[in-house]
Amino acid sequence: MPDPELLTQEIAGLRETIRAHDGANVATSAFVRKVDQLISDFYDDIDELTALRLGDILDLFLIKALYVNRRSRDAETLTYLGRLLERYLQASELSLGPGRGFLPYLTDLMEETAHPSGAYQNAFEAYRKYGDNALFISGVFPASLGRKRGGGPLGGAPHVDRQYFITLGRRYYEMAARHDMAEWVRLRATLERLSRFFEVYVEALNEISDRYVLGIDMQLIADKMLDAFNRYRETRDERHLELARKYAALLRLDARNWPALAKLEAQAVEGPAYY
Repeated sequence: MPDPELLTQEIAGLRETIRAHDGANVATSAFVRKVDQLISDFYDDIDELTALRLGDILDLFLIKALYVNRRSRDAETLTYLGRLLERYLQASELSLGPGRGFLPYLTDLMEETAHPSGAYQNAFEAYRKYGDNALFISGVFPASLGRKRGGGPLGGAPHVDRQYFITLGRRYYEMAARHDMAEWVRLRATLERLSRFFEVYVEALNEISDRYVLGIDMQLIADKMLDAFNRYRETRDERHLELARKYAALLRLDARNWPALAKLEAQAVEGPAYY
């Protein structure tokens, strides 16, 4: 894996490019290659996936899913979404501790959003918080939706489904954008955009969740596993074989059911073969 400081600088460079061209999308072929290379670099050493700051990793994934894949043009919204994800994912760790999973934390967020408590200092912060909750739930945990609920203050379907939270989140962001505080904190335009294009942002977060947050980019891992195998065949360097095994473990491959992996492992035990 390249130096984490270098990756951090490269990601910062992407952010600066986006901000310098705010209002336009400059995801040229060179920009896209840079994003894909940085994501690949992130996976290069699977023993050090936590070497980068969470905020930088999330920004990189957002740039890929939203700026590259969906041609987003607004720098402020990318920043807002990055800090939203960072805040919620870090809060889940603090709330649950290691190894407990997301379910209790997610349930609390769903209950708070469907049945607001009024525990905020002003209406603006409450509306914005509930909009953020709805976006995080429907964007990062779409598979959790579908359970029955009681009627919320804004109505909705008889189940807590994806569309319910999309409707709820869009409405809360709209209410926040209309509040006088939105102008004072310079968030009116961002909140209006979040309301108007809420479903686009949900889909982008669905992609990030599936590939990076709750899941893993299996195609990229498979490619890296095969690359490691090829390097081992060429060099007979045990480090490449060990790396291939680790990638295979991430893919949940059983060596007994994958002849090429079983053969390479047998050769490693018996010693290199010479042709």
